[in-house]
Amino acid sequence: MKPLHIALAVVVAVVWGANFVVIEVGLRDFPPLLFSAVRFLLAALPAVFFVGPPRVAWRWVVAVGVTLGIMKFGMLFIGMHAGLPPGLASLVLQGQAVFTVLFAAVLLKERARRAQIVGMVIASMGIVLAGLDSTAGTVAGFLLVVGAAACWGLSNIAMRKAAPPDTFRFMVWVSVVPPIPLALLSVPFEGWDADLRALQHLNLSGVGAALYVAWGATLFGFAAWGYLLRTYDAPTVAPFSLLVPVFGLAAAWIFRGEGMTVLTFCATVLVLVGIGVGMLRRTKRPASPGGDRAAAVTAVAP
Repeated sequence: MKPLHIALAVVVAVVWGANFVVIEVGLRDFPPLLFSAVRFLLAALPAVFFVGPPRVAWRWVVAVGVTLGIMKFGMLFIGMHAGLPPGLASLVLQGQAVFTVLFAAVLLKERARRAQIVGMVIASMGIVLAGLDSTAGTVAGFLLVVGAAACWGLSNIAMRKAAPPDTFRFMVWVSVVPPIPLALLSVPFEGWDADLRALQHLNLSGVGAALYVAWGATLFGFAAWGYLLRTYDAPTVAPFSLLVPVFGLAAAWIFRGEGMTVLTFCATVLVLVGIGVGMLRRTKRPASPGGDRAAAVTAVAP
């Protein structure tokens, strides 16, 4: 990769890693489901009027919108609101790599490679170890983020089936799906009064957090990552995804003083090693049209 492109990949990883701290900031001003709805509303508008049609079947736009936008982000935001710290959330969410391999085997009948199986076992051990660290957050928050990782894995499979030729355009249209369902879910579960109060008392921190997660993490992140994947093959770009939880943990330490216990450190090493091992390939094989590219894109962005 050219040095400028390496720098771009690292910048994207920084933006996505810091996103977890920004999410925590936004959750101080918005109920979690409403915050997720606002995130996707800002990501969809006004971009959807300028990008053109998604160029894939609408059922895949809806499928990814539901699994990724509503289920994954809804559970992630609720899990962090329930007490899971942002640094640990960025790590636990990487369990999506394990679920992606499992769902691919069950739903797509893809036979896992030996490296994927070994990596999946190692990463799973890291996730379990993170869950055993009782000082890191609530059990409910941990389980919700594990559920978010599972939903992310399911959305990866839908993304693979969709194989969008333009991932950025596809994700803009995916962002159209979640806002209304999330807002409707927020009313009975979070309360109309809480939603109205959050919207009436908007401040710079809440607006800034919403703009960051929508325009920075979603629009800029996908645009830059999609550009890199159009320039290089997925195995060249995908390893930079390992930097996301590293920067997530670093941002949590720098900006909110989130410490790292021995258990969390060991869990981090196991998860990163497991994901890295799962990326290993004995020989290069031609990628299916859009398949590996889609998997690489959806497997990293928070």
